Amino acid sequence: MTERKRVVSGMRTTGKLHLGHYHGVLTNWIKLQHDYDCYFFAADWHALTSEYQDPAIVKESTRDIFIDWLSVGIDPEKATLFIQSEIKEHAELHLLLSMITPLPWLLRNPTYKDSQAEGQGGDNETYGFLGYPVLQAADIIIYKANLVPIGVDQLPHVELTREITRRFNHLYGDTFPVPEPILTELSKVSGLDGRKMSKSYNNAILLSDDEATLKKKVGSMVTDVQRARRNDPGDPEKCNLFPLHPLYSKAEEVDEICAACPRAEIGCVDCKKILLKNLVAGLAPVHEKQHYYRDNHKLLDEIIAAGNDRARSITRKTMLEVRKAVKLS
Repeated sequence: MTERKRVVSGMRTTGKLHLGHYHGVLTNWIKLQHDYDCYFFAADWHALTSEYQDPAIVKESTRDIFIDWLSVGIDPEKATLFIQSEIKEHAELHLLLSMITPLPWLLRNPTYKDSQAEGQGGDNETYGFLGYPVLQAADIIIYKANLVPIGVDQLPHVELTREITRRFNHLYGDTFPVPEPILTELSKVSGLDGRKMSKSYNNAILLSDDEATLKKKVGSMVTDVQRARRNDPGDPEKCNLFPLHPLYSKAEEVDEICAACPRAEIGCVDCKKILLKNLVAGLAPVHEKQHYYRDNHKLLDEIIAAGNDRARSITRKTMLEVRKAVKLS
């Protein structure tokens, strides 16, 4: 029997998950868990690069993230789910990789360069923020991952992991496979205001939002900005709300909207009512499971502990090889 390739991916624990996370990342994880040996982790150390002044949200979000993962269909019997900070070997490998990673590699990282170009400075001028790609590399290669699922905008991050891996293997002998990116198709999910859906923009529809909250948020969504009045013709392709319809509405409803909107036969308020109805129905099974896991603290603790144990059993073995390779055993 052919051994399954290993996939590693994580999410920063900086708040509750929203539709952008679900359709951009989690739907791909759900597919991958059936065909690969998957390791998905709550990246609480990574979260501290931005939340170090108020870390309480990191601990709270960690539990929320596990609940959301399980509620949308991530199966702990098919994928290993764990907390980054519970696996101390990540930190040890990060330290060793930091010794061999040239500073110019980190300075050219697009995330760091963008923060400097935008004049953010301040909170982002920390060693942790500059060096987080090294920790990211450790997170991936400590499991000897073959594949990393990403969007095209994250390619430079994985390429840096690949460079660090090749450098380690060159210096100390072949220890790690060089991971390959899996480019995933991301569903377009904009926020309430038309910008990228983000908690920091306060424009996100959360997976945990109840019906009353969904009604308020959908009602406030920006639609086609060129459609000022009810009898103005609209363009679904220019509407911020429309991309959610193919995700939650029936095909015939989507076709009807596409036909009626350009002829001003349906208004934005009516369009929002259709989306709200379908969004509430689509998220109902997720909400039911969220309540289940929130009420079953022991079960959730057991799932997390089991995932931590499985992850730790691999990282301990890997670090024995690493220490031997760098003559520290």
